[in-house]
Amino acid sequence: MKHVIESFFKIVLFTIILTIWWLVLNAQFSNVINLSIIVGGVLLSFPLVWLGRKILDRHQTIGHAVWITTFVHFGLGFTFGVPIVLALATHHNWSGWVIPVPSVIGLILVIITGTASFMTVVNLALKGFGAPFFIKLSQKLAVDWMYAWTRNPMVLAALSFFLSLGIWFQSTLFVLWVLILFAPALLFFVKVFEERELEFRFGESYLEYKSKTPMLFPRKPRISLTND
Repeated sequence: MKHVIESFFKIVLFTIILTIWWLVLNAQFSNVINLSIIVGGVLLSFPLVWLGRKILDRHQTIGHAVWITTFVHFGLGFTFGVPIVLALATHHNWSGWVIPVPSVIGLILVIITGTASFMTVVNLALKGFGAPFFIKLSQKLAVDWMYAWTRNPMVLAALSFFLSLGIWFQSTLFVLWVLILFAPALLFFVKVFEERELEFRFGESYLEYKSKTPMLFPRKPRISLTND
């Protein structure tokens, strides 16, 4: 019964996020408001993650970590999700330098990085029995396949995908937004909150995995890791 309630609660939260995204996508904001949300929303991720970490450290139990993680992920659905939706929907309105790269090259990169992003989701589902964010937290520590090369293949693939979109859009400002604002905010979340949360849920096995596998940029696995 407990799992049914938790699943229903997560479905409600996810439905709320999708509804907000849809409303934002169809809203007619001025360029000033759009830019304020695209920049300001991501900036709000920093205090959200910091506060989540503080609350997480107060009661170091698995059950507490799961619920705090759910609410932090829900908040990121707004501070990350809404700016991303607006950035994608309004990128053509961003004035600035045009990247002198044929858009077809960007499209090829989008296909490659998009495929890589999809494969990281499949990897997590098959090896960690989980899904991105609070949709379903991983039940096992994923250490195989792409996760043997880097602890955060999904983050690396997602950032590469957004950079590829910027190249496809030929938008220097979009690329700068990803590099200067979105990437640091996402990495701050991973380093400050997610790694700590994984320590609570997986203990020594995660610490061992962390000591042998790079955070972001892939490296050939030193030894074979298992999550048994």
